[in-house]
Amino acid sequence: MIFAWMGWTLPTGLFFGFIALALVTLGVLTKLAPNNEPRIGVLGVATQRGDRFFLSLLGAAFIHLAWIGLAPKELTLWIATAASVVYAALVFRFA
Repeated sequence: MIFAWMGWTLPTGLFFGFIALALVTLGVLTKLAPNNEPRIGVLGVATQRGDRFFLSLLGAAFIHLAWIGLAPKELTLWIATAASVVYAALVFRFA
């Protein structure tokens, strides 16, 4: 197997599949709604769709790292994923 050295697991495959699907979705949105004007958010910084997507991914990474490091081991990582989705929704709405 050509990718055997990467140690693919189902969560890893789902993660990269989601990233690919999200990038395709952003491309389709660019074709359907090409007027991607920057807008000023809560922080006073002009952002476009791609910027907000990047901020969402970066925030999700930090939320998951904090969860892994600080949360009790009994709690599932799905809670951090739900928090990341809420964070992404807030970024896309207010940033």
